Amino acid sequence: MDTYLQANQQLWNAWTPLHEQSPRYKLAEFRAGASTLRPVERAELTNVAGKSLLHLQCHFGLDTLSWARAGAIVTGVDLSDRSIDLARSLSAEVNIPATFVCADLLDLPNALTGQFDIVFTSYGVLNWLQDLKAWATIIAHFLKPGGIFYMVEFHPFSRVFASDSPELKVTNPYFFAEEPFRFANQGSYAAEGDTVFHGYNWNHSLSEIFNALIG
Repeated sequence: MDTYLQANQQLWNAWTPLHEQSPRYKLAEFRAGASTLRPVERAELTNVAGKSLLHLQCHFGLDTLSWARAGAIVTGVDLSDRSIDLARSLSAEVNIPATFVCADLLDLPNALTGQFDIVFTSYGVLNWLQDLKAWATIIAHFLKPGGIFYMVEFHPFSRVFASDSPELKVTNPYFFAEEPFRFANQGSYAAEGDTVFHGYNWNHSLSEIFNALIG
């Protein structure tokens, strides 16, 4: 595991217990039977009952388990072992069958076999990936012929702005940034805290994303 990947794994391991307690993740509502899926993906990705679904970068599995509540046969994958441990615990607690795999996404063929009717990924995932061509190859590897790849994601241009400034201040590159940018967060995007965490992100232009997928 390279230095950037290892640092991000440690970051997400540290963030997981913060997010477990964060109101943003609505864990109490989920435990009571609610779905964490947003209207856009439920409206666009329909008729999942009985279909196999692979959720890439699933964090601690709330959306994965919500797809299972909708009838899908789900597998979730994440780099963070602490996230996967929590996902498995939640699966058992709410009695929703699911498979969860801890793996580097780009090494997933060495950790998981089979193909899926649906490959799903959502909200703040691409900025953690260095190589989108390799990412697209992984999607193609696990998607059944005629299957659906579904992604809902933030516009990449939003990542050029400083996240710690109330003003629109350009601090990060949009085009041709091979090296990641190192960021610092006090707490996380979903939970306040005193500890400052560091991680690494890559920005990818729309053309890079589309070309990776159609290539």
